[in-house]
Amino acid sequence: MNKSKEQQLLRDPDIPPTPEVIAEGLGAANGAYEGFIAGLPGRDIQLEWRYYTDGMSWLCKGMYRWTGARGGQKEVCAFWLSIWEGLFKVTIYIPEKARTEALMLPLNEEIKQMITNAKQMGKLKFFPLVFDLRSDELLEAVYTLADFRKMLR
Repeated sequence: MNKSKEQQLLRDPDIPPTPEVIAEGLGAANGAYEGFIAGLPGRDIQLEWRYYTDGMSWLCKGMYRWTGARGGQKEVCAFWLSIWEGLFKVTIYIPEKARTEALMLPLNEEIKQMITNAKQMGKLKFFPLVFDLRSDELLEAVYTLADFRKMLR
């Protein structure tokens, strides 16, 4: 699919992202999406959908929560997820200071090149890794990076 024709879906604040709405937008990529979602409970990641008025779309945060040493609830966003026509995007924000560690993860060379080439976001000390997912081909790499992001508290 030509990138210029990709269109972000879930733009109506009155239509929540139900499994049926998502399946209709994803089409053939829905199986990969369902497979991705099915693997999250084993990683202690919960999905939180919310309509964001600044981006005028529904986005999903993959949240990892744990109890701190003193009993307080802690959380970190492992990834962001958005639904597009025929694909879903998972974006993982890695702290710049963890780039070297990320390059040591068991990932293929293409993903490592993506990490190397990713640009820091302005004054924020993070760089985004954006995965356009139409199949389950890259799911293991996304899981590996999401697990890595969980550990960077």
